[in-house]
Amino acid sequence: MIVGIGVDLVDVPRFEEQLARTPRLLPRLFAPAERVLKPRSLAARYAAKEALIKALGGSDGVYWTDIEVASEPSGRPVFALSGETADTIAARGITVLHLSMSHDAGLATAYVIAEAGTPTLPGDTA
Repeated sequence: MIVGIGVDLVDVPRFEEQLARTPRLLPRLFAPAERVLKPRSLAARYAAKEALIKALGGSDGVYWTDIEVASEPSGRPVFALSGETADTIAARGITVLHLSMSHDAGLATAYVIAEAGTPTLPGDTA
């Protein structure tokens, strides 16, 4: 069952300017593996984290660096959650997080769908 949907849009040049003006934002917002990425990819990950918070209905128990956006071998983006954020999401009964991200024409966007209940595999009819 879908329990939350979140979306966010980031202006990439403006985001890049903010990172340049305030270098301490990088370690406050991103996991170590994310910090080496290009600004457009960081902007998409920032949008993904904001969209996740919106899908959860708020930021209580959620910490930015506990949310890492990783990639499956296919390139599909996925959340790699840790710490209190992982515990908070599990405590809310959320079993699946769907993530889609894109960046083009100076904008980065992300959509997140949070599901609760028993996870199912594609093709399951249960």
